Amino acid sequence: MEDLFNNNPLWSIIIRFVMNLFFLFILIRILYFRYTKKEKFMFTFFLIGITVFFICSMLKDIIIDVGIGLGLFAIFSILRFRTRNFSIKDMAYIFTTIGISVINTVSKINFPVIGFIIINILIVLSVFVLEEYLQKNMYNKYSISYDNLDLLKPGGHNKLIKDLSSRTGHNILRVKIRNIDLKREVAQLDVFFKE
Repeated sequence: MEDLFNNNPLWSIIIRFVMNLFFLFILIRILYFRYTKKEKFMFTFFLIGITVFFICSMLKDIIIDVGIGLGLFAIFSILRFRTRNFSIKDMAYIFTTIGISVINTVSKINFPVIGFIIINILIVLSVFVLEEYLQKNMYNKYSISYDNLDLLKPGGHNKLIKDLSSRTGHNILRVKIRNIDLKREVAQLDVFFKE
């Protein structure tokens, strides 16, 4: 298979493309969709990955391999500032999609098939570990002004959580009191929740 990979450029591109699609599927359909539940960007991510793969495959004979990769990252980083629909996490997935597609076109690895499989597995595994273990313990935090000071008294914690959850529309898990202004009858709270 290594000879087929190295000697025939068409088969090399086809094999790399299939590998690219396989790992993009794992990244986008399995990991991205599982953790974000957003279907609207999946088509875009696949298209970006496929397009970047073929652009880099066609241009890899030119001696600007690194320049192509960095240029593509620069172009798509502009998207972050030009659109409001992409969250930071979505942009991270876009960059990972581009990165996998660029890596899968590079032919300067000593063991092409095994090398690409190992690199792709490491990238996808890193995304999984970050999603699974780091995101579990992360909370979103809002600072709010709260006017029902009676619920801040000892013994009112459960009612406070219910009241804050109903007012904010989020499942509040933790509350931290930052400041209480008795004169204005307002408290500054930090509320923590998971999306």
